[in-house]
Amino acid sequence: MVAKGSQEGDAEFVPGRQGNVLLLSMRRLADLVAFCVPYEFEDVFAQVTGADRVDAGYHEAMEFSRRVYKMARLATGSRRFARAIAPNFSTVQLERHYELFFPVFNHAHELYALATLPDWRRRSRLAACFVSELWVQHLPNYLLELLAEFDHVFVGVQHVVNEVSQIVGVPCRYLPLAADVLRFSPYPDLPRRTIDVCNIGRRSEVTHAALLALARERRLFYYYDTVAASGLDRKQRTFRVSDPEEHRLLLANLLRRSRYYIANRARFNEPQIAMGRDEISARFYEGVAAGTVMRTPLFEAQFDWPDALIRLPFDSPEIARLLAELDADPGRLSRVQRSNVRNAALRHDWVHRVRDVFQALGLPLTAGMLAREEQLRALAGLAAEPGVGGDSGSSEGARRATPTSRPLRAGSAANESASGT
Repeated sequence: MVAKGSQEGDAEFVPGRQGNVLLLSMRRLADLVAFCVPYEFEDVFAQVTGADRVDAGYHEAMEFSRRVYKMARLATGSRRFARAIAPNFSTVQLERHYELFFPVFNHAHELYALATLPDWRRRSRLAACFVSELWVQHLPNYLLELLAEFDHVFVGVQHVVNEVSQIVGVPCRYLPLAADVLRFSPYPDLPRRTIDVCNIGRRSEVTHAALLALARERRLFYYYDTVAASGLDRKQRTFRVSDPEEHRLLLANLLRRSRYYIANRARFNEPQIAMGRDEISARFYEGVAAGTVMRTPLFEAQFDWPDALIRLPFDSPEIARLLAELDADPGRLSRVQRSNVRNAALRHDWVHRVRDVFQALGLPLTAGMLAREEQLRALAGLAAEPGVGGDSGSSEGARRATPTSRPLRAGSAANESASGT
């Protein structure tokens, strides 16, 4: 099918099931935990389309080539000249044509990895891509212009759509994040909710301190990151993973067993990047699939069913009282759980995003897509029936157990959060 290098670090061709789609993945180049989300998108995309996948390789060689390309492009103004003098690195030569080429990028600085497939445009009838995260003050024009050969560009944030479209000159559309709902859903066999609160990633230190006190004093099972904060301003809590699929499975297992889950809007603690823009992080979709999340005006388009998101102040020193108030109405929490799982199955699985891509490009849906959607409809049917799947347990720290997983989520620019069930 392809010719590729055999040395460690080379780009790698991963055959699918003889589908008409080719994916380009960054998973061999970037292994931060946050990037497991778009890699999960790729996995579902491949499952439902039978796609082949190329994993870009040789990070150092690619970065050196990118820097040379950047200097030549900015110095001469010529993309052709910059391409000609940029050093070659590990590439894959395609030996067949595809109906669709669909690379997935974590951020804009990975766009240069397109050079891994020198003849991608000639070998694909249609080409679209997804860039998971872009911020308007970090738009590298010399890289974004590489997308001019695509038919459509999809981005995982809303505020940059117009700017990217103007730079690239092709249609650009917001494609919300999602989750593998079949993996994250607690149905059909609801596990016991033995984790009282799950709080991973960026967090409010005020809320975290209050939850730590509950864990010490009342033996509340509070699950949180102990990895050191990182980044220049010490605002991130990130780490590297050896296998994206394994990590997503672990996270799904944690959330299916969590009574409450804290999720924050994207970059909520980095105002110099977010600049007041509310963007939906993957935490919301994970929480909805496993339980619930929060309501702010921006997010109502994605989470518009009753009681989908429950407010909580971002800094919540009195979180124990707030949780007790929620626990006092287990019937409500059970309804929220079932409603959120059902809506996630019908609207927020990755296959729904694949459908959006195919419909935007005028492509027919595949048999795999239709089969997965049928599975999700069956799952939604289970969630619509009270009492299906067994009950959940409580820990010593939270006496009122409910069959729900609840994101307590940091909210809008007004510093609101939500506690989900």
